[in-house]
Amino acid sequence: MNSFEISKVITPELISIDLQATTKVAAIEELTDLLVAHGDVIDRQGFIDDVMYRETEGMTGLGQGVAIPHGKSKAVKNTTLAIGISQHAIGWEALDDEPVTVVILFAVKDTDANTLHIKLLQKVAILLADDSFIERLHHIETKAELMDLLAKEPEEG
Repeated sequence: MNSFEISKVITPELISIDLQATTKVAAIEELTDLLVAHGDVIDRQGFIDDVMYRETEGMTGLGQGVAIPHGKSKAVKNTTLAIGISQHAIGWEALDDEPVTVVILFAVKDTDANTLHIKLLQKVAILLADDSFIERLHHIETKAELMDLLAKEPEEG
């Protein structure tokens, strides 16, 4: 079985370790700008609208300071994700009613909905189910550290 490598999807250009945003919308806009600059999103506002629409359908704050907003959109050229780490809390509807400091924005090409998207979500979901991964995520100081962390396979047991 060929394991799906998240590190092939994430590049340093799609990471911000000093997210400036103080609101959910601003965080989504700031991460969308990374995706636009990288060539993965071709219609900035169209994508933001799709992500915000998805936000109305269900909570994307997982708890433990992490949110995973996502947009399946015609505005997306390449399915990928952008990650923002903030030095301050951002208000977000979350399962534990706590603000977030890590935002993982999924950009999904509407035609990829069943393949790469699912693998990407599954991989990140597996990582996020691991408390030690989340703990380490909150202590990231460099993009290289984050890339290393994402490249690790979830620990068994």
